[in-house]
Amino acid sequence: MIPHDIKDPSLVEMGVKRIEWAERDMPVLRKIRERFEREKPLEGINVAACLHVTTETANLVRTLAAGGANVRLCASNPLSTQDDVAAALVHHYGISVFAIKGEDTDTYYQHIEACLEFDPKITHDDGADLVATLHEKYADTKAKNIWGSMEETTTGVIRLKALEKQGKLLFPVFAINDAMTKHLFDNRYGTGQSTLDGIIRATNRLIAGMTVVVAGYGWCGRGFAMRAKGHGARVIVTEVDPIKALEAKMDGFEVMPMEKAAPLGDIFCTITGDINVIRPEHFEKMKDGAIVANSGHFNVEIDIPGLEKMAKEVRRQVRPFVDQYILPDGRSIFLLAEGRLINLAAAEGHPAAVMDMSFALQALTGEYVAKNKGNFPVAVHNVPEEIDRWVAEIKLETMGVEIDKLTEEQKKYLASWDMGT
Repeated sequence: MIPHDIKDPSLVEMGVKRIEWAERDMPVLRKIRERFEREKPLEGINVAACLHVTTETANLVRTLAAGGANVRLCASNPLSTQDDVAAALVHHYGISVFAIKGEDTDTYYQHIEACLEFDPKITHDDGADLVATLHEKYADTKAKNIWGSMEETTTGVIRLKALEKQGKLLFPVFAINDAMTKHLFDNRYGTGQSTLDGIIRATNRLIAGMTVVVAGYGWCGRGFAMRAKGHGARVIVTEVDPIKALEAKMDGFEVMPMEKAAPLGDIFCTITGDINVIRPEHFEKMKDGAIVANSGHFNVEIDIPGLEKMAKEVRRQVRPFVDQYILPDGRSIFLLAEGRLINLAAAEGHPAAVMDMSFALQALTGEYVAKNKGNFPVAVHNVPEEIDRWVAEIKLETMGVEIDKLTEEQKKYLASWDMGT
């Protein structure tokens, strides 16, 4: 039996059905898997992946395994695992998984350790916890054998660029998040829809007529603000970056500091990647019944310890994924999903159609690292442009969309500008 630690093996059948359902909307990744099955570009390579254990991730690790890789998968968030998917991967597809929805912090890191036990050459990360563990515990051993790592999300790229800036990065990393076919689509359309989906599933509240406060106007914040507006909400954006704030204003949203937005909002959602974006001074001004959620990678954007100190009573799980904090004056603040990723804790994460592009990038960049056996400078690298463009072209093709091509005359004209003539 392959090494694993999952919740319930009896969930296999449901997991297989859901993985196959997601695959229908992942034609680019399917095309890659078909080629990988023929060519085996990852033959015999140990690959560790610390990603959200969802149906879409299942199709990525199936693709890596089809390419010949020995794959181990653990969760990149304690609440994001879909237990039926974990069961299906182990008992139907024969892939090692270490993930249980709701696992405690100790178990979470034990699972990361389990993925590193077999000395991977390539890692796939979402939030950089796997890479961070390699740097913190295995700098002189396992980290030296890593050819390269792929990082999926904004938070992880921020952490890795900080390591690079400090001169502490130990091996090459490819910022999947910064590829055009990732942040323009996955972050905007995937996060936008799945975040709203998670809030609605957790609360069953009507969004129309609500005032929704969006903290952060990066690609994820843009997407969520757009979707909330589309549901009929009044949307307020808070920002610290003057350029992003200006963009939000010109996109038609109200822009103000959180201090001014606090008494106006019905629903608050943080999507910044920073800490303590909503703090006690903001909770003090919120109306009775305010709902607070986070869609950033870590549960640090909302000052939950500060809220707990303020509350005279905490009622856990007044409904699934909703905790009620009762303040001394009788007002209630409702915190969703313990301040963790609302779109994966209370919903199913991004739709498969958008993850198709992100995970195609993961698979192809992993192949690129394997072919070059890690012969890259130790730095945070961009995804090669040819991979990014290929994914876009194939995605358009699978959607039945045709576009113009440059004529030879146009190519020569553009080339003359490139040469400065």
